[in-house]
This record gives sequence, C-alpha cells and structure tokens, in this order.
Amino acid sequence: PDLMEAMYRAVHAARQKWPKWLDALWRNHNPRPTGISEARENIHHHYDLGNEFYQLWLDSAEMQYTCAYYEQADKTLEQAQLAKLEHVCRKLRLKPGMTVVEAGCGWGGLARYMARNYGVTVHAYNISREQLAYARAEAERQGLDNLVTYVEDDYRNIEGQYDAFVSIGMLEHVGKDNYPALSELIKHSLKPDGIALLHSIGRNRPMLMNAWIEKRIFPGAYPPSIGEFMELCEHSDFSVLDVENLRLHYAQTLSHWMDNFTANQDKVTEMYDEHFTRAWRLYLAGSIAAFRAGSLQLFQVVFTHGDNNQLPRSRQDLYTFPATPEGI
Repeated sequence: PDLMEAMYRAVHAARQKWPKWLDALWRNHNPRPTGISEARENIHHHYDLGNEFYQLWLDSAEMQYTCAYYEQADKTLEQAQLAKLEHVCRKLRLKPGMTVVEAGCGWGGLARYMARNYGVTVHAYNISREQLAYARAEAERQGLDNLVTYVEDDYRNIEGQYDAFVSIGMLEHVGKDNYPALSELIKHSLKPDGIALLHSIGRNRPMLMNAWIEKRIFPGAYPPSIGEFMELCEHSDFSVLDVENLRLHYAQTLSHWMDNFTANQDKVTEMYDEHFTRAWRLYLAGSIAAFRAGSLQLFQVVFTHGDNNQLPRSRQDLYTFPATPEGI
C-alpha cells in the first residue's frame, strides 16, 4: 500500500504537466453495461465467489463488505462495522414500526441490525444467491425472519412505499446512465416524510474506474463524483440533508481486511490459485492507496422529498452517545 500510494501521488502530480497525447494512452475504457441481465453477470463475477472466501477476511459480526466507521482509531474491525450500521440507522431516524427498503443488501447485516435494534420491518433486495442464502439463514437463526424479508430481485423491481430507503455500496454498480431511473424509483418508494441514504465509493471529479479493476475485480463499476451524486438528487427534486465523507475510514477498513486476507492467503490459494490470491492482494493494496491518496472518496448522502418539513432541527441526536458497541 505504501508503494502504491507513492505511485498514485506521483502520477497525479505528473498528470498536471504531461502532454495531452499521453492522456489518450493513459485513459481507462468505459465500464461494462449494467442492465438487468448484465448486472446479474457482474454481481456473480464478484460476490458469488463463495461465502467461505469472504468469511476469511471480513468482520465476524455481520459480514460487512463496505466502509466501517471508526469513531476512534483503535477500534477493531468488528466494532467499527457495527458502529457503521448504527450510524446509518441514526441518520435515517428509524423508530419502531417503520418500514424500510434496502437496495443491494450484501449478506444482510444492515437489515438484521435495523430489525433487531430498531424494531423496523425491512424488505432487502439482492441478486447474489450466495449472499441471500447466508442472509436468510442468519435471519432465521437470530429469530428475525418475521421482520426481515430478503428478496432475490433487481433493485429496479422494488415495489411499495416505505419510511426509509437505504443502499450501502450498491451505487457503484448501478451505472451513471441508470441514475435518473434510480432517482425516480427512490421518489416513488419513499413516503411523503420518508428519508433516503445512499452510501457509495466516489470521486472528487468524474473519472472512469481503473481498467485492471474493471476487468479483474469489479466489472461494470463506476464510482460517481460528488457532482454526479447531486445530479441524482436533483433529478427528482430531492432536498439533500447531509453529506459525509468517510474516505480515511475506508482506508482503515481496507487495512484491516488486508491483514485478515494476508493471514489466510494460503487458504485462499488452496480455494482458487496463486494468480487469484495475487490479484486480490493487489486490489486490496491499491484500494488502500487510492483512499489514502484521495483518488477515491466514500460518500454518505442523506436526502428527502423537497417539500418534507418533518425534519430534525440539528444533527445533535446522531452523536448523543457513541455508536461503537462496548464489549466486542
């Protein structure tokens, strides 16, 4: 990671001065399509590698494959991931009896956390069968299957109206061309006083995904710039309530993941092969470097209907007591 961070910073400085023709050689290609059929193939490529693989290096609490929230730098990965879930719930102002829809639920940890700790009913959509199998088994084991429904379907087929709309780490896979349709979907899915939260890797300015990442790791991926993020909100006349950048939190999350991955790399090689292991080590190291160097950002954006007046007066309630659980 240190070497790659130095390279990223050097390249960024050099690009301010090099000739335009070099940009043509350096540019990345457009991401693969993200229509309904293509999205299934893209998700299968990355998320259906096997639950056993991800269990080797993700947190043991809720299998979160998104940025954690480190209130203090010395928190464990498990503590920080649970703190992230709590942070998201507070931003959505959840209360018992509310209904929530989640687009792209991963292994289902957020849905279970919301149901268990806030008493809400959740419909969580996902097209990864591996993840859904794990999510459903965990919900049943924890006695939460009466509150959480995991739906094997594309987010574009979400139906009904809810008190909250949430998506953690899915926007990167939506594709910019689909932002207007996503914006309209959220508008129709939210009740008049509903609140939405999108959590996504992003950029400070529009830029294509690294070609190697697009080919080997994340087909179809496109992290939006903050301006493109706001265009999604503007399309449906949403009021943006809060924007938080957790860039350095993601660098720390990835460092914990890489430590876990390195400790288990022999098992990974047995499951796949050495080329796979080397590719994923490079992906994790490069991602750490990209967040440290500022090439990537992590945005949490909260918004609501433009005419909704049922809003908190301040953010004070988000920080009344620590989000990080004790004793873990």
